[in-house]
Amino acid sequence: MADHVGPEDMRDTLRLWASGVSVVTSAAGDERNGLTVSAFNSLSLEPPLILVCLHKDSNTIPMIEESGVFAVSILNSDQAYLSDRFAGRVDLDEDEDRFTGVETFTALTGSPLIKDAVGWLDCRVHTRHDGSTHWIYIGEVVATGHSSTTEDPLLYFDRNYRMVAREVIGE
Repeated sequence: MADHVGPEDMRDTLRLWASGVSVVTSAAGDERNGLTVSAFNSLSLEPPLILVCLHKDSNTIPMIEESGVFAVSILNSDQAYLSDRFAGRVDLDEDEDRFTGVETFTALTGSPLIKDAVGWLDCRVHTRHDGSTHWIYIGEVVATGHSSTTEDPLLYFDRNYRMVAREVIGE
């Protein structure tokens, strides 16, 4: 057993943790930004709180800090292209941003939400915590919604996108 756990060690193990794929967005004035995030969780139902972890170098952080709001769109199984786009894995033309050609709407905070996502949460920043290379944002959910429950979420497992294959029923 190694006496030091490095980034590759973490990646090699955590790739085996299946997670949903979401896009976190914010807006300040006429500007908007967003990024793909897998570090997203429910935190509390009363009050309704979620958490997201964003790398400190993210261009979305200044907008969240200025506006005090953000939104999470939980992507559906047909939206892997949006995950890649908001993760910066798609080359954009000079006159494009990550939202070019992406249908969005807003709820209460004005943060963009992705149309046809499985679900969405519109949040006000509750608190922010230091997580070394990341900021941990806890958001108070002020509005939420979802598509039909028959829509499959986009999953990420073993460094690839996946879909829900079958339901497992416990005994």
